[in-house]
Amino acid sequence: MSSRVQAEQHIEVHKFYAGAVVAVAFLALVLQAFLNKYGTWAGLLELPLLVTIYFALSRRNPSTGLLLGGSIGILQDAVSHMPIGIYGIAKTLVGYVASSLGGRVDTEHPISRFIMVVIFYHFHEAVLALLNRVLLARPATYFSWKLLIASAVNAGVAVLLFPALDHLRKPS
Repeated sequence: MSSRVQAEQHIEVHKFYAGAVVAVAFLALVLQAFLNKYGTWAGLLELPLLVTIYFALSRRNPSTGLLLGGSIGILQDAVSHMPIGIYGIAKTLVGYVASSLGGRVDTEHPISRFIMVVIFYHFHEAVLALLNRVLLARPATYFSWKLLIASAVNAGVAVLLFPALDHLRKPS
């Protein structure tokens, strides 16, 4: 058991420059809102989700991930066509689970980042489908080819975006 405690002590919790998280989240929300005007291809990309996953995995604190996911989700609800709270609930759950998992999984390797984004994208969409069916009484399908393509697109973007966001970390 003492070896497990030692292993957990070596997990690095990343800190970011002041305002970096807020600025990146704001930029992701603005880009998401404006990209949807330029075609259906932009509907495949979910930048606020990628930002939520990245910072939740990096901070490795479930309460921080929960609050970050909830904040980004509520703001995304405000600029989207969804009722207020739907994205907030989904991203809160993603932020909590991602930050809980961040301390247990290698989050620096591109392949693990790709796989985690695919899994979290599907989890996010499953929560949205459940909320649409249960709370809004709207028909919602969970699995489709568009979902599979969108998860691969988001994971590919994450593999390129996450190293760029790594530059916002404070040196340890």
